[in-house]
Amino acid sequence: MEKNFNVLILGSDFNAYYMARCYHELYKEKVNIIAKRAIGVVSYSKIVNFKEVPDFETKEGFIRALNEYASQRKEEIILLIGTSDELVRLIIENQEQIDKKYVHNYPSLEILNQVLVKDTFYQTFEGSELDIPKTYIYPCGQNAKLDEKRVEELMYPLIVKPGNNIEYHSHKFEGMYKVFKVFSREELGEVIHKIENSGYKSNLVIQEFIPGDDCALFDSAFYCGKNKKVQLITLAQIGLQERNPGGIGNCTVLANGFNEHGYDETIVEPLKKFMERIGYQGFAEFDLKYDNRTGKYKVLEINPRQARCSYYLAAGGHNLVQYLIDDLIYHKEKPCTIMKEKVALSFVPKSVIKKYVTSIPLREELLRLAKEHKLVNPLKYKADKSIRRRLYLVAKDMNYKKKYKTLSW
Repeated sequence: MEKNFNVLILGSDFNAYYMARCYHELYKEKVNIIAKRAIGVVSYSKIVNFKEVPDFETKEGFIRALNEYASQRKEEIILLIGTSDELVRLIIENQEQIDKKYVHNYPSLEILNQVLVKDTFYQTFEGSELDIPKTYIYPCGQNAKLDEKRVEELMYPLIVKPGNNIEYHSHKFEGMYKVFKVFSREELGEVIHKIENSGYKSNLVIQEFIPGDDCALFDSAFYCGKNKKVQLITLAQIGLQERNPGGIGNCTVLANGFNEHGYDETIVEPLKKFMERIGYQGFAEFDLKYDNRTGKYKVLEINPRQARCSYYLAAGGHNLVQYLIDDLIYHKEKPCTIMKEKVALSFVPKSVIKKYVTSIPLREELLRLAKEHKLVNPLKYKADKSIRRRLYLVAKDMNYKKKYKTLSW
C-alpha cells in the first residue's frame, strides 16, 4: 500500500502498542513512537522505533519534541495519534504551536473538558439522552461540609472517584485507587480525608453504586469523522477488569456482539444521538453498566480516545489506524456501521477466563470464540517476536493469574 504521509504515535502503554500493531498490519513496517518513557510492551517490540523524551508530558517538552520530529520528516502530512488522556489534552491545547504538518482528529477543548473532566460531564449532561447514575459532587480542598442528606439519598455502597483524573494522578498517596467503593459514612470520610491530604483540590464524584460485578459492564466504542458524523459503533459485554488498585475500570476481557440480556442495537441509539448533537470528533469509548433494577444501561464515563481494550475493533475487521487515514488523509466519508462481528479480546490467559468470569452465558461465549480462534490478545502479535518479548508476555500471564487469585474488587 503506497503512502505519502507519516504516522506518529504518542505514548508507551497497551493502547500505544496495539495502535502500532494496527499500523504494522496495514504497512508491514515499523512505526515511530514518542513517549516520556518506555514500558516492556513497547520497549521489547520489533515493530516500533521508540524515542524517549523525559519531559514529553510538559508543554515545553511536548512542543519541542513534535517540532523537532516534524523538521526531520520529508512528508508533508504527519498523522498524530495520542493514547492517553494527558497526551490527548496536550495535542488539543497546543495544536497552534506544533508544526502544520500534523493532522489529528480530536474534539475541541470545550468538548474535551465536558467529557473528560468527570464532575463537569455529570453536571453538564444530567437530563440529556444519556442515563447517568445519581451523583453528588463534593469540592475538595475548600473546607466544604459534606451534604449528609444528599449522600444518604444515594445509599451505600457508594462509588468515589476524582472529577479530574489528570490532577488526581499527580498527587500520589498510599492506598490510592482509581475508583473507591465505600460501604459506610466513616469509610467515605476516610477516603475524602486521604484525597484532600494528598493535595488534590478539584471535585470528587460521589455516586450511587449500580449493582453487579464486572459482567454487568459494557464497552461501546465510537469513531466520529472530521465531519462530526458517527462512522462506527460497537457494543461489547465485559467479563473482567484489572484487579490492581490503579487499574480498576480497565477492561481485560470482553466479547463484541454479545449481550446476555439480549443484543439490541437500540442501546447505542441515544449514544449516537448524543455524539452527533455535541459535535464530537475522533475515537471515544463509553463505559456502561447494566442496571438490573431498571433494565437501563447507565453511562459511567466517556473516554475521549480509543480505549485500552479497543483493539477488538481491528480484530473484527475495522482497523483503527485505517479509519484515521481514510478520514484525515483520503477524506473518505463512510456511512454509520454497527460492528456486529463476533470477536473477543483478552489480556489474560484462558484459565483466568474459565475461573473468574462469573456470567455463565458470557463465559461460554468467550470460550466458544477462543475455540473458533476469534479471541485475540492485542499484545501477542505473530509478527513481533523476540526472546525478551516472549519472556515478558509469559511473565505477564503469570502475574495475571496471581492478581486474580489474590486481589478482589
